[in-house]
Amino acid sequence: MPKTKVYNTDGEQVGEIELDAAIFAAKINKSLLFDVSQMLLAGRRRGTASTKNRGEVRGGGRKPWQQKGTGRARHGSIRSPIWTGGGVTFGPKPRRYSYKLPKKARRKALCSALSSKFSSGKFIVLDSLMLTEPKTKKIINLLNNLNIEGSVLLVTADPDINVFKSGRNIPGVTMTIAEKINVLDILDHDTILLTREAAARIEEVFANEKSA
Repeated sequence: MPKTKVYNTDGEQVGEIELDAAIFAAKINKSLLFDVSQMLLAGRRRGTASTKNRGEVRGGGRKPWQQKGTGRARHGSIRSPIWTGGGVTFGPKPRRYSYKLPKKARRKALCSALSSKFSSGKFIVLDSLMLTEPKTKKIINLLNNLNIEGSVLLVTADPDINVFKSGRNIPGVTMTIAEKINVLDILDHDTILLTREAAARIEEVFANEKSA
């Protein structure tokens, strides 16, 4: 089983933990990572784009001019798509873009994403993260103590309002809980910083899915 160092908030190593190899040392499947990322992005699309077809635009109740004798091309309605202000042919309508890949595929993609961060050394485990009050400076000091640069995905086992309020104003820092971690968030950030409890919760969730 793979091992990783555990640090405290001062950046000092305080021990090691063993991680589940099936989750944090899995084979990296790039094509599956792409497919699941596209699925997540599609689910975020609002799908509110809308145009009017020739039956929905105003006007056009009568024929613009007589069929013959004017020397002009024949037309039946100013609602025609070839007229300025006319209807749009095959234009977008409000719709849902979301779709779902099989559960096993999503699970393998998440393991691939976690494994890619672990293998590249961009995976840091904290012994614990307890804040008695919201304090942005404490999160900044934590990142400095751990020599973390770039964007960070901070993962806790359970929702913590003090941690959320402390990190929400720091550019490049995103906070989530273990049960809501997803492929897109992992790939969008340079480093994953999670607590020991969060790592255990991720393994617990995967174990429950495996037995279900």
